[in-house]
Amino acid sequence: MTLSARLSRRWLAAIFAMVLVTQPLLAAEIDTRPLPLGVKVAFPHVKWPGWASAEESGVADPLRPILVGHAGDGTNRVFMPTQQGVIYVLANDDSATKADVFLDIQSKISYDDKTNEEGFLGLAFHPKYRENGQFFVYYTNKHNPHQNVIARYRASKDDANKADPDSEEIVLVLDKPFWNHDGGTLAFGPDGYLYIAVGDGGLANDPYKNGQKLSSLLGKILRIDVDRKSGDLAYAIPDDNPFVGRSNARPEIWAYGLRNVWRFAFDPKNGMLWAGDVGQDTWEEIDLIVKGGNYGWNIREGFHPFVRKGGKPPAKDTKRPDLIDPIWEYHHDVGKSITGGVVYRGKAIPALDGAYLYADYVSGKLWGLWYDAEGKKVTANREIPLPRSIPVMSFGEDERGEVYITTSSPEGQGVFRISPAK
Repeated sequence: MTLSARLSRRWLAAIFAMVLVTQPLLAAEIDTRPLPLGVKVAFPHVKWPGWASAEESGVADPLRPILVGHAGDGTNRVFMPTQQGVIYVLANDDSATKADVFLDIQSKISYDDKTNEEGFLGLAFHPKYRENGQFFVYYTNKHNPHQNVIARYRASKDDANKADPDSEEIVLVLDKPFWNHDGGTLAFGPDGYLYIAVGDGGLANDPYKNGQKLSSLLGKILRIDVDRKSGDLAYAIPDDNPFVGRSNARPEIWAYGLRNVWRFAFDPKNGMLWAGDVGQDTWEEIDLIVKGGNYGWNIREGFHPFVRKGGKPPAKDTKRPDLIDPIWEYHHDVGKSITGGVVYRGKAIPALDGAYLYADYVSGKLWGLWYDAEGKKVTANREIPLPRSIPVMSFGEDERGEVYITTSSPEGQGVFRISPAK
């Protein structure tokens, strides 16, 4: 064998060895070890007024807790709205047996199991709720098909565990062409403004291209000032919204190019806005939402060019510098409908601090994801093992920052608290 041949073989062997060593190192850069955590049923003894289990009533009518939240008023109460339109309030205590009906607006709400992206979808308490008693809801209008309503309500002056059902003030109405992709998250930002997630209008493929259309509120995250009014509006537009003064653009828009954000949340420590955007054919994604950001729908799905089924891939790369990439995506081999969650800042599980908790409704899996904002990379994506597959509908937090997941339950036990494994 010639010297050059021997050198070539050594060179190839060295390269092969580098590949063997480098690949595991690259994989190890993202920690995927399962977390030593689990979930337990929260409020297992509570009877929900006006609702009975299938065993008690003989009718299959699952309890659908769409959120868990708190008023930020120092009482440590927990509020749990159902998708059918009842908000319950109860003591944050697993020994509790009683819940009160805080507000019942079922008569206003359109919900059907066959169109289960509609119904009562969002709840946010005003940052000054202790002083003004205001809270905001997002629901599908029973009396006007495919219409979503954001409304303000007020707590009763006579009973802290009751809202005034006659206090409704319509803040914003969103008409959409189809029943699905309603969005529905409401949250107040650190700036005191109300942020609203609105889906692209429904069906598939975004046929009206609402995601990229700045003249439409669909397929967007909105930002409004509910403490002031402007002109004929029941709210005002913050002066620093990104499209204020731009022709053919709605000034309420904060970010766009989104398909159907199903839950966004602010990190209470640093104010970063996290969102889970539900994919269509192949990819689910997690985005960090920034002012004026274009997240690519329906040009892209995740990091990838979006191609309608049966369509031809683009002749050239569609990656554009003006489109913001997700920080994480997963394939439909893993799950098919992301449920966006919250960043954990509670005290009960120190090892979970800073993790973005999210789930997949179809695969019934739950994860904690850590992101290095300075390095702009995910460092860990660790599954939280569940005793069974749980189709996670939503997330929530109590006043202490402890995190809950919710699911539809025929037994009325559809709220779980994330906790250390036994």
